[in-house]
Amino acid sequence: MKHSLLKKSLILFCILSVFLSGCAAESTAAGTEVIKTWKAGESEEISDRVFNLDGSDTDAEDSGISEKKIGMVTDIGGIDDESFNQSAWEGLQSLEKDTGVVTTYVESSDSSEYSGNIDKLLERDCSLCWCIGYASADAMLEKAKENPDTSFAIIDSSYGDTPSNVTGVVFRAEEPSFIVGYIAAAATKTGKIGFVGGITGEIIDQFEYGFRAGVAYASSVYGKNVDIDIEYADSFNDEEKGREIGKRMFDEGCDIVYHAAGGVGIGVIEEAVKADKFAIGVDRDQSYLAPKNVLTSAMKLVNVAVERVSKAYLKDEEIGGKTLSFGLTEGAVGIPENHDNYNDEIYDSALVIEDRIKSGEIDPPANLEEYEKFMEDFEKNE
Repeated sequence: MKHSLLKKSLILFCILSVFLSGCAAESTAAGTEVIKTWKAGESEEISDRVFNLDGSDTDAEDSGISEKKIGMVTDIGGIDDESFNQSAWEGLQSLEKDTGVVTTYVESSDSSEYSGNIDKLLERDCSLCWCIGYASADAMLEKAKENPDTSFAIIDSSYGDTPSNVTGVVFRAEEPSFIVGYIAAAATKTGKIGFVGGITGEIIDQFEYGFRAGVAYASSVYGKNVDIDIEYADSFNDEEKGREIGKRMFDEGCDIVYHAAGGVGIGVIEEAVKADKFAIGVDRDQSYLAPKNVLTSAMKLVNVAVERVSKAYLKDEEIGGKTLSFGLTEGAVGIPENHDNYNDEIYDSALVIEDRIKSGEIDPPANLEEYEKFMEDFEKNE
């Protein structure tokens, strides 16, 4: 990972920036093994797996697309969760605008509703059915086997033996999490920051351990000792729990708290406003929720993946029987360009980190085992 070299280059970069500014004034969840196997650039197979996912327009008149229907079943956060369900629906709305295909959705308020909600999409004659979130993976797999002539796709999940009418879509969320961890450690003034997770599991592990590694990296670069307070809400939609955890963390000295907790994170952001401190958003640029109190966001652009995979389907690409991995290289994760709440030096350094991740010089960890190996290697190369 060339930590020592990168550390030196970043320090030089930061010095140069200052100088120039002065002159210028479970089995169903997306497993780590799958994500690592299909990282872009690590195998020839991935180039075949991403098809023509370039976001280009599809001609509805020539292909009869306007007669097709694509639908999605939300996770329990609902269609307006200000997070990944909402982002997925925005992807389908953009698809409908660009291609003329009919899109629809069914909201889930409880995990027991997934199977019945997929049936509702089938009753609406949807030829591609999306399920948003790994929790619906079992229900979707059952429906896919019962309906072999219908295509299915799922966000944040993969299968060991993927049916030919199923597409798994996973994200390398550890990549933007590493970057926002770097930003948080560089920007903190108290030396104490927080992480709020929704429900423990392989998906949220990517956020937590990527973030922790980014904090450790920046702490070394900037010569800081930064502590991380970590707590899970055991929910993705309990805003009150988010407020409770956020208040405790801010009261106990955290000046920045990163959430990977869906609707729970709305409560965290509200507490950041009350405490006049910072939250870090997730899944989308959440700065619109609190412009002065959202430091940055680890964007996991579900809308990009949903739209591109759906377009590939509409072009009759063979999308079934495989899992697609999206990250920085595919333009499906990242951080917002806007950085009004932290300085240009940190932002520019974060972009250097982004380039190092794309090139493979930094490989952010996605779970505890990878994190421990990352830290072991990092400490050797400091």
